[in-house]
Amino acid sequence: MEDTIAAIATAYGEGGIGIIRVSGPDTLSVLNKIFVSRSKKIVNRRMTYGHIVDPDTNRKIDEVLCVYMKQPHTYTKEDVAEINCHGSMVSLRKTLELALKNGARLAEPGEFTKRAFLNGRLDLSQAEAVIDLIKAKTDKSFDVAMDQLSGGISAEITSIRADIMDLLVNLTVNIDYPDEDIEELTYTQMEENLLQIGDMIDKLAATADSGKIIKEGLRVSIIGKPNVGKSSLMNRLLRETRAIVTEIPGTTRDTIEELVSIGNIPLHLTDTAGIRQTENKIEQIGIEKSKQSFNDADLILFVVDSSRELSAEDWEIMDYIGSRKTIVLINKIDLAGVWTEETKALIKEKLPAAEILETSMTERTGIHQLEEAIQDMVYSGSVKQNDSLLVTNVRHKDLLDQASGFIKDALAMTRMREAMDFIEVDVKSAYEALGEIIGETVSDDIINEVFSRFCLGK
Repeated sequence: MEDTIAAIATAYGEGGIGIIRVSGPDTLSVLNKIFVSRSKKIVNRRMTYGHIVDPDTNRKIDEVLCVYMKQPHTYTKEDVAEINCHGSMVSLRKTLELALKNGARLAEPGEFTKRAFLNGRLDLSQAEAVIDLIKAKTDKSFDVAMDQLSGGISAEITSIRADIMDLLVNLTVNIDYPDEDIEELTYTQMEENLLQIGDMIDKLAATADSGKIIKEGLRVSIIGKPNVGKSSLMNRLLRETRAIVTEIPGTTRDTIEELVSIGNIPLHLTDTAGIRQTENKIEQIGIEKSKQSFNDADLILFVVDSSRELSAEDWEIMDYIGSRKTIVLINKIDLAGVWTEETKALIKEKLPAAEILETSMTERTGIHQLEEAIQDMVYSGSVKQNDSLLVTNVRHKDLLDQASGFIKDALAMTRMREAMDFIEVDVKSAYEALGEIIGETVSDDIINEVFSRFCLGK
């Protein structure tokens, strides 16, 4: 890169400190023009006290600490400087303007990390993990992003590609030099290799559903008829009084949305108005928003009142749920109930895929079991809660699926004893698809799209 870039690297708003980041071959030249210190010499990797001064007017702009880092041992593998200003937007803006007037240009979104990728410090999957690290909502999502930034996904993809390359080399040699004194590659050997490669790809891809939830959160809609305990459930999960709870049906007229972490899983909770027929126009608006929340949800928490018989409204809601992923909460078990095992059986017959739990919001019964059930749903199958190697990126999941498809096609042709030339094409396509994940076979358009999602200064 021949030009030098600069941007504000800290979040907008007031703060104790704000940072201007500069990167490129003219970094030191820019600093020498706008930064003045008593030592009069900027030393590599040493924080220096001084002032930002406008060279045209000799006017002091801010009192700062500045550090200059010489390439290649920097974030971008270029010369880099970070100017620690007071966290005023005026100070940051004026300091950035001086940097731009004296040899730098404004960085594009994600351009610092893009340079780190183009200069070989990070591969593409590691660069994408930087975004996840910044946006992490829980300890778990932070740990997963940190593992990816440290090269966890990269190492796994590189290992799988190495096995594919071994197979490609054997295929090429057997195709191009069939008469040479080399070990013959049999269809049986190819089948074994392809099965092993396909299994590794599929195991990694299988973590994507859990990984997506860890990264983005689980959208949970609490539904049920009025006065069954939906708002109480919301308050119990939040461990604070967020929703108004009274004995008057229909207290919640609008949806209430909150974010809570359960077992390091971000839950986007929505407490909905009771879904029922009403002539009240305000309630009707709330009910329509409840239905929209239901449609967008990854998980439904359907609350019913065990002290009353199932009503037409309950059955209507169950019709509405259909085959959606649902946990049914039989609430108010602390009260004298009218329910029997036959009642539960009716719900199970109507919602065969749903899990049924008994709860009491007043006595906090069943909340722990609910939290465990939610965690079991997220960390299902081969994924464990302590796993950090999870696929959290939609682009990665799509490419893993493509690679898996190519391997399956190659396997089918191998079993039919098709010509090795045809098999080689699919195996090579799988190799290239995996290469896109780490940026080795990716187009400029995709690179630009990835880094356009970054914020300025990163």
